[in-house]
Formats: sequence, structure tokens, C-alpha cells
Amino acid sequence: MLSIDGSYGEGGGQIIRTSLALSLITGKPFRVYNVRARRDKPGLQRQHLTAVTAAAAIGTATAEGAHVGSKEFSFEPGAIQPGEYKFTIGTAGSTMLVLQAVLPPLMLADAPSLLLFEGGTHNVKAPPFEFIRKTFLPLINKTGPTVTVELQRYGFYPPGGGRFNVYVEPAQELRRLDLVERGAVLSRRARALCVNLPAHVGERELAVVSEQMGLVPDQLDLEVSDNAISAGNVFTIDVESEHLTEVFTGVGERGVRAESIAARVVKEAQSYLASGAPVGEHLADQLLIPMALAGGGAFTTATPTPHTTTNIEVVKKFLPVDITTTQLTEDVWKVEVFS
Repeated sequence: MLSIDGSYGEGGGQIIRTSLALSLITGKPFRVYNVRARRDKPGLQRQHLTAVTAAAAIGTATAEGAHVGSKEFSFEPGAIQPGEYKFTIGTAGSTMLVLQAVLPPLMLADAPSLLLFEGGTHNVKAPPFEFIRKTFLPLINKTGPTVTVELQRYGFYPPGGGRFNVYVEPAQELRRLDLVERGAVLSRRARALCVNLPAHVGERELAVVSEQMGLVPDQLDLEVSDNAISAGNVFTIDVESEHLTEVFTGVGERGVRAESIAARVVKEAQSYLASGAPVGEHLADQLLIPMALAGGGAFTTATPTPHTTTNIEVVKKFLPVDITTTQLTEDVWKVEVFS
């Protein structure tokens, strides 16, 4: 049984999600100790526990010691069982992060799956639905499977209640993915979403991106909706290039001005555009698993984050791959996966 220190590197929930996914694929059991030791609330929280129970459900696995607050648990995988599943977090915890734990094994299963999620769809420290749909899944689909998503209802903090569906048509094996060039930038768009909030919140966000990035009215989208059980605000900037679309997101927070949310997203998008690298910092760590499962791949990105360097070490515990990070310029690095 593999023994994994949950306080290693960035010491968060990603260690758990990557371990769950790769345990199901490889058949290797594992034990995690010091679970989320570097977080303000260490131990398993609701969304992490849902990831464990979801992985156990699709992989006929047993999880010993997994409960809210637990600092250590073990996971013994069984056979992957594709099919229809519903996973409910019960809080505004990120459903997109739960998806990370179950998608890789179901992408390689022997039959399709339909997954129904309920919880948070737009969280401050997690990939939002738009990033999954526009950035991550188009690249996953290039490797072989066909994964589609449908948002039914937004889910914001604190009540959650968001709903989305995922349909997975698996592949027998994954193809190599290379993203070392961005290609020409084809379009830049900004979108302000106001759910159960006045439109002026979004208008103020769009004014910031118009001023700071020079976007003109036909590049700006304001959307007002009541499709959630609480209020929420999402501000996104899409940068579409020849080889991928990157999505940069800010989620409204109580007590934080709309202009501050927008300015934060603008800064991230501008940094990405200035680097010239195709892969943004949040996408970088998520590409490691599909590339490792394919036996190879490469991408260029900004300086690897602790999330990326931590995920590299966890992947290498389960799969017989080497992953190198090479600095090309002051701001650009190349990450390469070798079988």
C-alpha cells in the first residue's frame, strides 16, 4: 500500500483527488496521512469526503477512516463500474473538484457514464464550470474520449444547490497531447454574470476590463439570471488562441467590490497574454494526469505553481513516468512527461 504525506508541497485536497483517480486506474491501494495539513481547516471537508465516496462508488472500493475532519484514511480500489451516478456534496463545496477524482478512471472505462452533481459550481478557489467546459474538456477530448457537460443551475456559497451533468464516452487509450505553442490569439471576450443581483454589478466589472484591456462593446457580455437558490456573481475573460481557449475567472465575494474582482481577473489574463505560453497556471496541474496516462506529452507554461509541482510527485507515485520541468526564459517553463 502506498503511503502518501498529505502535508507534502501545497498540502491540499488535490493530493487526495489525484491519488483517488490514479488508484482506481492502477489498482494500487494507498493511505494518506496529514490530510490537508497546510489548510486553515485541516482534514477532510465535505467536498473532499464526497470525492472519496464518489471514487469508492465508481470503483467498488473501500475507504477506511474517511469522515469529515479525518486526518488519515486508506483506500482500497476495486473494479471500475461505469454507469449513472449522482453525487451530492450537501454544501457549496466545489463539484468541479469532485469531478477531478472520478473523470480519469471513467474516461478509460469499458462503457459510458452519466454523472449528476449537486453543490457549488462557482467557487473562489476552484475551477468554475466555464473553465471545465471551454478550457479543460476540449483538450481532454483531443486525447480520445468524448466528455460533455451541461449546467442546470448555478451554485454559490453559502448554500450551494448548483447542478450539472457530465456525460463520458470513454476511449480505450489516451493519445499524447502537446501544447508548446499558443498560436495566434483569435479573440478576447469578457462576461459578467449577475445571478439574483442588480445588473450594475456586472456593468462595473465590464467597465474595468474595457478600460484596462481595451475591449470594445462587442467583446463584452452582460448576463442577468435568477437560476440559483442564492445570489452570485461571476466575471470571466476568455482568451481564444489557435490551440486552446483559456478562461480566467473571478467569483464575487461578500465585502469585495466588483471593480476589485474584475481587476484581479484582468491582471491574471494580462500576465498570461504577456508570457506567450499556451497553458495557464491552473490548467497546468490538471494536464498532468491525462498526459501521464497517455504515456507522454509536453506543454509550456508560466513558472510552475506549488499545485503543479505537488501533483507531479503524486502522479509519479502511481504511474511509471518521468516528468521534467525546464526553464526556457525568465517567465516560461516547459513541462514534459516521458513514459
